[in-house]
Amino acid sequence: MQFYIREMNEIYATDILNWKYEEPYDFYNNDLCDESLKEFLESPYYSIFNDKEELVGFYCTGTAAQVPKGRDFGAYLDECIDVGIGMKPELTGKGYGSEFFSFILNQLQQENHSPLRLTVATFNTRAIHLYEKLGFKKVMEFTASTEFITMKKVMNRLVN
Repeated sequence: MQFYIREMNEIYATDILNWKYEEPYDFYNNDLCDESLKEFLESPYYSIFNDKEELVGFYCTGTAAQVPKGRDFGAYLDECIDVGIGMKPELTGKGYGSEFFSFILNQLQQENHSPLRLTVATFNTRAIHLYEKLGFKKVMEFTASTEFITMKKVMNRLVN
């Protein structure tokens, strides 16, 4: 499957904010409200489409990808690029995760070579397995409203 990045806009953000995941992943459900819409439009969020022009996911970077409470535990002290991802609920658990997240990692690697960090809820073993498969290592654990871990990946330098 081919993927393409598009700038986030109100139509894409509204669609994403209406996605509904099944338990236990309903933890990731959002509410369509002015505050959420503003975050998607004013923070570094990017929409991802497939070759059929279907919105299949998104990613975000920077503080938008962090769990705010994690700062109290020192989870984000070292210099990394934080990344968060989301895939359309109908596509999750069907084997697309590796291809989807690899595409995002390749995009980020083209832009910089800083280590990448992500934060994931500990119950999300499916995602943790994917992240480990793609070279992320657990760094720390903290508890906010749920238990989270941060994971880090050192990016390879591209050779021309």
